[in-house]
Amino acid sequence: MVAAERLSFEDGVALLASPDVRGVGALANHVRERRHGNVAYYNVNRYLNPTNLCWVDCGLCAWARKPGVDGGYTMSIKEAVREAATGWHDGITELHIVGGLHPSLPYSYYLDLLTALKDRFPGIHLKAWTMVEIDWFARVAKKSVEHVIDDLKSAGLDSCPGGGAEIFARRVRDIICTDKISGERFLEISRLCHERGLKTNVTMLYGHVETLEERVDHLVRIRELQDETHGFLGFIPLAFHPEETQLRHLPPATAYTDLRVIAVARLMLDNVDHIKAYWIQIGEKLAPVALRFGADDLVGTVTEEIITHAAGAKTEAGLSRLEMERMIRGAGREPFERDAYYERVVRDGGGNVARANRHDFVRPELAVR
Repeated sequence: MVAAERLSFEDGVALLASPDVRGVGALANHVRERRHGNVAYYNVNRYLNPTNLCWVDCGLCAWARKPGVDGGYTMSIKEAVREAATGWHDGITELHIVGGLHPSLPYSYYLDLLTALKDRFPGIHLKAWTMVEIDWFARVAKKSVEHVIDDLKSAGLDSCPGGGAEIFARRVRDIICTDKISGERFLEISRLCHERGLKTNVTMLYGHVETLEERVDHLVRIRELQDETHGFLGFIPLAFHPEETQLRHLPPATAYTDLRVIAVARLMLDNVDHIKAYWIQIGEKLAPVALRFGADDLVGTVTEEIITHAAGAKTEAGLSRLEMERMIRGAGREPFERDAYYERVVRDGGGNVARANRHDFVRPELAVR
């Protein structure tokens, strides 16, 4: 790591198996500080989940519902825009949008939703639809994935979140998400997004039935695609919460596992700039510690996270900008509020976003009072 040489698959497995978590963390922190110094990134974002109806039956999910089952919902476009507005506070700069694979919504719904959100919130960054969802849209529209990506971009899509990657290995997917697209398909659609100028993120869901080798295989495949496309903005390790899922018999990941995975990801993914510690999943107490174990980004303020909480997460559903900065300073790091592309967000004395040659993030006459 000190010599900046690329680690092998075997190196990754050895690091994940090492009992010296502090030592692995120190190596990861060295790499992290060499890249980012003492800053820690975050953004002010709001989550929007327009529907939880989903035809896929994933053992890992406690949030999705089948049509006709209690708790299922689908927002109209007006309802979704209104829902986004109700959480509008603290100068939000990004909307993070994911949902279920709805069995009957038309293709036009997804395009019209993006257009309506851009109209209501000019200048907002729309990070929407996972590779799993884009694959589904192509099936619904009977169009190529390339065509769908172009349509989504024309409607206002700016980047994509990284969910749905889970673990790429087929053995694991056959247990936790049988009907979901394959790991190979996830990477294929990511490649198409990158080739068409659409940046994406990428995740790994760990702490269920995967082996150490399967975790490292996942990281290596991400690294290989990043070598080709340079299209991944960041990597987000996601700790599995089993409590309310079909896999509730499994124990949750420990803090040591969380920190080890973050550290090894930083060491293995030498071509991915940002490793994120998702405080929603690992907790407000451990997330600052992760900033000393290779992570450089605490993701965002979130506002109204419901998917992980449906599975049993006990964290807050969102934090304020000041609470995020307090968490970062508590770790001895310097807060850096970023946009989706890691440019600094500059605010005026009232906390409003001040950007030259950019639209306001929400039209004043439509702001929520």
